[in-house]
Order: sequence, then C-alpha cells, then structure tokens
Amino acid sequence: MNAVGYTKYLPIDDPKSLFDFTTDIPEPEPHDLLVKVEAVSVNPVDVFTRQSQKEPLKDPKIIGWDAVGTVEKVGSKTNRFSVGDRVFYSGSHVRPGCDSEYQTVDERIVGIAPHSLDNAHAAAMPLTSLTAWEAMFEQMNIDFYDRNEQNHKKSILIINGAGGVGSIATQLAHRANLQVISTAGKDETKQWELDHGSDIVVDYHDDIIKQIHDKGFKYVDYILDLRNLDAYWDEICELIAPSGTIVSITGSGKSLDMSKLKEKRARFAWEYMFTKSEFHTPDMITQHEILDKISIMLDEGNLVSTLTKQFGPINAENLRKATKLVESKQMIGKVVVANDEKEK
Repeated sequence: MNAVGYTKYLPIDDPKSLFDFTTDIPEPEPHDLLVKVEAVSVNPVDVFTRQSQKEPLKDPKIIGWDAVGTVEKVGSKTNRFSVGDRVFYSGSHVRPGCDSEYQTVDERIVGIAPHSLDNAHAAAMPLTSLTAWEAMFEQMNIDFYDRNEQNHKKSILIINGAGGVGSIATQLAHRANLQVISTAGKDETKQWELDHGSDIVVDYHDDIIKQIHDKGFKYVDYILDLRNLDAYWDEICELIAPSGTIVSITGSGKSLDMSKLKEKRARFAWEYMFTKSEFHTPDMITQHEILDKISIMLDEGNLVSTLTKQFGPINAENLRKATKLVESKQMIGKVVVANDEKEK
C-alpha cells in the first residue's frame, strides 16, 4: 500500500521530512477494523511526534491521528461495524497512524462518520471532538445534557478558542448551556469564536483578568487551557472560582505551583485523548460512544465542522503543506488532506 512517513526529524520544508513509500497492508487484530483511508487531518501531535525523533529509524514511521474511511475487513472479535461502513476516528498514538492507504484501528475507538459531511469535513472532527468532550464532560464533570438546568449559572474560560480543539470546545460548551468566554488575538479569530459558540471573547494581548472582571465575572467556574499553561498559570489561578476545575492539554515546561489552588480548593486535571487507547482502559469504549454522539450532532446541525483549509490527494507533498500550516501556529480551525479534494 501507499503510505507517508519519516525516519528522522527534518524541517518540514525538506522533501525528506515526510516522504512517500510503500509497505504491506496490515492485517486486523481481533478487535480491529481494516479501513481504507479517504481523508486525514494534521494536528499538533503530528508535529510533536516528528520533532521528538532525533535518532534515525530503520523503517519509516507513519503518523496521523484523524481519519475518515471505509471498513474493508473486520477482526474476529468485532461486533459494532461491518464491511462497507463509513467511519471516522483518531486512533492510537502507540500504533501506526492514518497517513496511509489502509490502517488498522480498534473498533472501540471508532464512530460512524456523519452522513451529512463529505470526507474532508468529517476528517477534521475526531481528535478535537474527543479531546474537548473528555476535557469538559469527563475531567470537569460537566453535565452536557444539563439535566438539573443549572449550567446557565456556570461559566467556562477557553484559552485559545479558535484552534482545533477550541473551535469544537466553544460549540460544545454553548450546547451545554454554559456561559462561554474565550481568548483571541485578532479580529478574524474573535469573530470565528463568536460564530462558534463564545458569548464573550477577550484579547489575550491585554490583561485578561481585567477584561473578564469588566464583563461582570469575578471568577469563572471552569478553565480549559489549550494554549500555554506556563504562560497563563498565574491568571488561571486568579480567575478560577472556589471549587472550580482547571483542565489543560498543553503540558508544562516547569513545575506548577499547586499551592495557588489550595485556598480555593480548586481542582486541576490533564486531558490526554490517547490515554484510553494507549492503556486499554476499561472505559475505552467511551470514545466510540462520544464519536457517535458527535456524528449525530453534526448530522442534526447542532455542531459544525471546523475545517478551514484542505489539500488533496493524500501524499507526502500535501501532508507537508498541511503540516507547515499547523507549525505556523496561526491556524484557525483545522486543515485536512483528502483523496477526493484538491486545494481549497
């Protein structure tokens, strides 16, 4: 099969940073689906994974953790999908990625692709939707369905509301009836966030604490960091409400002063979307369930795809173009490479 990979880190402008090669079609394990891949998205995790490869590899490594495709074969213990099903998923970080003609993926982390979206628009959604859902409705323990009708009294600050995860987190938070505050730095990104569920957008170039106070919020109940935990830690600790919850996906380059949260009895948690598939946790199946919910909401028009740029077909040249956009850290929404699309 055709695939795209690398053997060591090189700057993305180097043709060898990602290159085309051929390899064997993988055989599905008992819980796996063999998927013919039709569209993929590029995420920061692709960049980080490539950059961490300092020593040359013997064989090319395939990355990519957002895909849409058709089931070609099923493993002996699968019971949720059939050959011919159109599916979407993110996959596992400890297995080969989706930048290939075919991929095997555990059915417990796969959902039925939204019928109303083409391959490119659907491929933009899995990783970011899973991350946003787990961060807010698992780690923060927010009730998405607002069964007690109390969410309208709660506020959430989403740091970087126009990125891949932020663009779906603002939508989901809005659908959960929360008061949604997000950060942006340009008029274009401010409008994007307002169009995707934010009630208030504050400028991260200025004092975000003062801006939020000026909007009538002394504290916020939840804070989702999608940008730079180290840079915002002091503001986060100042703004979080007593008994509030902070979740970050960005990591930290230094030790965090957790004592800042003690007086408020505030909670902090990491969100890492690959935990369930990497450790085969008992709740691994929830990623299948989340993706099916996301698919239904997309089909019903309650969520919109965050695709903003696409290339095609899937090959090394186009994946380098997409990766360069992600590396610029100026992306609004998501970039996708699809076999049935040209550059748009």
